[in-house]
Amino acid sequence: MQSLLIGCGAGFSGDRIDAAQAVVKTLIARRQPAVLIFEMLAERTLALGQLAKNQNPEHGYEPLLQDVLAPILNDCVAHHIPIVSNFGAANPVAAAKAIDALAIEQNLAGLKIAVVEGDDILAKVDISSLQIWEGDRELAAGAGDPIAANVYLGARGIADALADGAQIVITGRVADPALTLGPAMAHFNWGWDDWDRLAAATLAGHLLECGSQVTGGYFADPGYKDVPDLANVGFPIAQVFEDGRIIIGKADHTGGTVNLMTVKEQMLYEIHDPACYMTPDVILDISQVQIHQIAPDQVVVTGARGAPRPDTLKATVSFMGDWFGEGEISYAGPNAGERAKLAADILGERAKRLKEPCRFRRDLLGLVSVLDSDTAALRDSLPLDQITDVRLRLAVNAPDKATVERMMHEVNALYCCGPAGGGGVRTSVKSSVRTVSYLIPRDLVQESWRYVAGESR
Repeated sequence: MQSLLIGCGAGFSGDRIDAAQAVVKTLIARRQPAVLIFEMLAERTLALGQLAKNQNPEHGYEPLLQDVLAPILNDCVAHHIPIVSNFGAANPVAAAKAIDALAIEQNLAGLKIAVVEGDDILAKVDISSLQIWEGDRELAAGAGDPIAANVYLGARGIADALADGAQIVITGRVADPALTLGPAMAHFNWGWDDWDRLAAATLAGHLLECGSQVTGGYFADPGYKDVPDLANVGFPIAQVFEDGRIIIGKADHTGGTVNLMTVKEQMLYEIHDPACYMTPDVILDISQVQIHQIAPDQVVVTGARGAPRPDTLKATVSFMGDWFGEGEISYAGPNAGERAKLAADILGERAKRLKEPCRFRRDLLGLVSVLDSDTAALRDSLPLDQITDVRLRLAVNAPDKATVERMMHEVNALYCCGPAGGGGVRTSVKSSVRTVSYLIPRDLVQESWRYVAGESR
């Protein structure tokens, strides 16, 4: 049986929209079975999608869906490259309809577009009865009604849809590696209790799921870990073999690099226990994995081991959090550092006079912006007399939107009420989302898939 190529066109919502084009060209050039995946869903992304769906029942899926698909859809269909993605987010059916409309525009009417359902448990399960796995218990008890509740599904729905001939498979919340495991299961027809092979394909999915992290993007550190042509970084392609071997490479004629270090870094990314990485389909053990560089930008990965999948599934429940405000103003020229510090002190004093309390932080961008605490202890210990170009940033959290808006007005007021020479004010106020993870028994989850376009007509 031929090996299967699985190319990754995105590693998160908001990723580079042209990345998949080079991947598709490479898959076509290699003339063997291939699948294209897009990993475009995070916990907060899903909650924001649910809010968008609440406002408009035709929204709630990945906003960049048409942008990433339009340039490559025709080529994928012509060369029999299925597309699998979680860009359905909170509304996979609406995403399917949007893709169907795009297909009709490109004279591709009748595509077999499938959606995987069952992850949305908001109205189906009593959240309060579930065990909290990770997160703030006080938040879960006092945050009010959740705005989204989604369980991490596995790969079975994806595999079944592909085995039935689906050309595009859209999911909501699935475990990230399931986007790769599903195509591998459909191609090789492994048993769902073939734990080592499931583990191998899950590891392949884990290596692909963050896009260019494994090809040098997030890896790069100039002078220490140099990566060529990073502006043209290629996205990864995994070659999965029937025996579970994996070769990690990247799109042809692109920048970036695939080497032992990039693969090691991504393999360990977000792994809580290397010997017991729990996914919906298998418990992955990478403690005995071996990796070898076999050619430039090609690394072979072997030795993944699997154990029976856990009895429970992870569910992420999202609640509305505090309102968040961010305001900035710049100071430049002689004594800019001292003027910016005075402006920061003014904002601190104004915040203390509010009727409603708020949490706030003041940073001097150009001096310190990440490593300090909310109390600004590091900032106060640093010299200001040599700073001639600095931007003051105020960040505010509060339950009441009006409180946050008031502090943004205070940033704007610095134009005349603050030190001399302030300019370039920018403010924003937005809601925030907080999440809590639960464990849910498998028998409470009803996963299914169906055609929404093409075959259903």
